[in-house]
Amino acid sequence: MLRAMSAAARILVVEDEPAIADTVLYALRSEGYAVEHCALGRQALARQREAPADLVLLDVGLPDVDGFEVCRSLRGFSAVPVVFLTARNEEIDRVLGLELGADDYVAKPFSPRELVARVRARLRRHLPAQADPQAEPDAGWRRHGDFAIDREGCRIRYRDRLLPLTRYEYHLLAALLQRPGAILSRAQLMDRAWDAEADSADRTVDTHVKTLRAKLRAAGATDDPIRTHRGLGYALDA
Repeated sequence: MLRAMSAAARILVVEDEPAIADTVLYALRSEGYAVEHCALGRQALARQREAPADLVLLDVGLPDVDGFEVCRSLRGFSAVPVVFLTARNEEIDRVLGLELGADDYVAKPFSPRELVARVRARLRRHLPAQADPQAEPDAGWRRHGDFAIDREGCRIRYRDRLLPLTRYEYHLLAALLQRPGAILSRAQLMDRAWDAEADSADRTVDTHVKTLRAKLRAAGATDDPIRTHRGLGYALDA
């Protein structure tokens, strides 16, 4: 089953160091993935618009444009899972990457086996239908208008399309889905979606709402279902 999933998945590797790129490409192709390589950030953005990949492995230290900026630009038009591949392992860099909408963070030097396992895990969440076409489509799901949530599996669909959500994006949207139409303040959302030790600034909620909106647009939303109530918080039209 995993082999069938990997054969159907396309991965875009954005890495400017030839030795590292060769290692990553070999490891992924050995698992049956269809892999494309770009050495520049702008080239990767153009390629993702032309032929969208199912997952992007993105280096932070690119020669033309910072990988964080590439991720920010990607989130303007794509909900593709993004895994940062970088030598920068400071906590502030990890937090920034996740706030910009990245799904995972792998620090160099890395084990190719671990990298492949992380890629497989992200694709399993992003492409569940391809992974198991015989699965019951509504088992464990509870519908709320255009949304459906599987709380045990930590998954949310919008108009029958699975949303590729990060951990905090899922918990944030799940909190809004728990009370559709109710206005939840940033403090309430922080309390329900974030760990106590996590960055608790209001901008964290705003940043994740922004990435959620981008993913909902990519899933077919024409009207924004997340409503901003100035000075109060956010509410969800489900």
